[in-house]
Amino acid sequence: MSDDESYELLGFDNVLLPVGDLGAAIGFYERAGFEVGFRFDEGGIALLRVGKETPGILLRVEEELGHRTPPWPSARVWMEVTDARTAARGLAEAGIPPLDEAFPTATGWTVEIADPWGNVLGFTDYTKRPELGRRG
Repeated sequence: MSDDESYELLGFDNVLLPVGDLGAAIGFYERAGFEVGFRFDEGGIALLRVGKETPGILLRVEEELGHRTPPWPSARVWMEVTDARTAARGLAEAGIPPLDEAFPTATGWTVEIADPWGNVLGFTDYTKRPELGRRG
């Protein structure tokens, strides 16, 4: 690509996740602590808010998609939380089991879950390196 045709990446728009049933997906993600920004059933989409940021997670219905376990390895979307181990307990109390125990990372702890369609989401904290995390 030449200099006069180049482009600049400005940031994320949304992360799209395929789901088989919009209502079931919204119920799952609400139990996981997400807030629905909007829902457009006729278009088969719903936007989940992630913190105070404008981009979010866009659930998009794929009619043929049934329940499945996450492929290994699979793409992951991680969101920052204050404390991942607390998030893991809250998710378990909401009936959403983690894929594994919370595990340490270079910056803190992370716990991952999978939705019924195999999309993997992580909740990660910066408890070891708070200077790198978001400020509430």
